[in-house]
Amino acid sequence: MHLEQAWCVCSALLHCRCWERCWLSSPWKGKLVLIRLVTNSELAIELAPGSCWWKRDVMLKNEESEEEEKHHVKTGEKTCSETESFSLLKRRDKKCFTCRQCGKSFTYKKNLKDHMRIHTGEKPFTCDQCGKSFTHKKSFKVHMMIHTGEKPFTCDQCGKSFRQQVHLKAHINIHTGEKPHTCDQCGKSFTYKKSLNVHLRIHTGEKPFTCDQCGKSFRQQVHLKDHMNIHTGEKLHECDQCGKTFFWASGLKVHLKVHSQEKPHSCSLCGKSFSLLQNLKVHQKIHTGEKAYVCFECGKSFITTEDLKRHQRIHTGEKPYKCSHCDKRFNRSGALKTHERIHTGEKPYKCSHCNKRFSRSGHLKTHERIHTGENPYHFTACGKSFTQSSSLTIIKNNQSN
Repeated sequence: MHLEQAWCVCSALLHCRCWERCWLSSPWKGKLVLIRLVTNSELAIELAPGSCWWKRDVMLKNEESEEEEKHHVKTGEKTCSETESFSLLKRRDKKCFTCRQCGKSFTYKKNLKDHMRIHTGEKPFTCDQCGKSFTHKKSFKVHMMIHTGEKPFTCDQCGKSFRQQVHLKAHINIHTGEKPHTCDQCGKSFTYKKSLNVHLRIHTGEKPFTCDQCGKSFRQQVHLKDHMNIHTGEKLHECDQCGKTFFWASGLKVHLKVHSQEKPHSCSLCGKSFSLLQNLKVHQKIHTGEKAYVCFECGKSFITTEDLKRHQRIHTGEKPYKCSHCDKRFNRSGALKTHERIHTGEKPYKCSHCNKRFSRSGHLKTHERIHTGENPYHFTACGKSFTQSSSLTIIKNNQSN
């Protein structure tokens, strides 16, 4: 307990005649041995052996009733001598200090003073390393650990260290399997409270992080940061095997499975395999015919919500993806990516037969038919086959004319 709290308690007691007598007659005259917290809402004062004691609610008044005097027990010259310590005071914590701006109340003046900085914007604690300022000293101390590298809280199971004890406690749930934070909407549980808060936005539809370039919103700030790479053209994630770069870490992760040829998720109906379970689930809808996402403009249905969003741009005319080289805009990120290769000269698709390279995967497929002899486009009228669909279209047009 803080000294200022103890002083308030003692001041209250000195207004009580019974306490004054006990205080003066005690062999521990003038010595307050201990003030301790009994519960979150009660305080108690304890005296050493030999002290006279009386436990009652604090009454800030000079006189006591006779009924209260009767309950002041004395058991001889040295009262209560066989007991180690006795509770003398029980007091309800009161929140006496109220913020005039928002009405929030506090038990101690210091807490109110700290709280007021939220309204004033005062940040008196400044980091001399990076200049960042903080409202509370505790936050400042935690921040300083970033510069010092100090992580005093270590997991005894895996050795991972943390700056704050609360982060260690949350981490331990990974080892125990405990997921204490449960969604009251769908029952899904999470290891971290932060993960639950992000999940709840699925139910509320809240997307607080908005791109100032195209207006697209996101549930998490990290997703907004990744999205911004589309507009800046910055590709921070590079494959160490082929040098291909990606806007998102998730894109690189998926790409790496191309090199490993790992496709652990197989379709039970046609045997096709996929790198990601999500891609398998989307593929299976081809077999079931499920198209749950409907365009309200034209009634066309789609397998995924992303397909629907891309389609709706036809109606809205939205083209959120802008070329950083020539200001041309596109309604799909893939179209922008392909277009930018005109400026960069990038040709990531290489023929396995002659090492010729192409900027588009479709061009590579068409080219490889020269080596394989494949002619998938047939014209039944004359029996001819072609490597490209465009060649078939030209023949059909000539026949119709």
